[in-house]
Amino acid sequence: MAVDLFAGIPVNDYPAALDWYERLLGSPPAFVPNDKEAVWELAEHRYLYIELRPGRAGHALHTVFVDDLDARIAGITGRGVEPTSRETYSNGVRKVTYRDPDGNEIGFGGAPL
Repeated sequence: MAVDLFAGIPVNDYPAALDWYERLLGSPPAFVPNDKEAVWELAEHRYLYIELRPGRAGHALHTVFVDDLDARIAGITGRGVEPTSRETYSNGVRKVTYRDPDGNEIGFGGAPL
């Protein structure tokens, strides 16, 4: 069974969000379908997008699992974005969470060291 994913994040200030997500994700969007949306391809057929939706912003909760969490976090830090929290669960899985200017929560998780 093939799975495609478009995970949306509502934002209040599109230009500010575009800048922040470019720094978080380390690249410009894969495509911009219109002047209110920007889309990044995280993996084949798996996308994260921001969309200008005043009044709905600040409620997204997404976690993306990555192969090398430490490298990912170092890259994000190098681009000037700091996490708001770091957690290690009882099974050893780690999660590092960021909040965009609207308060949307984007986490990166990884397997135990």
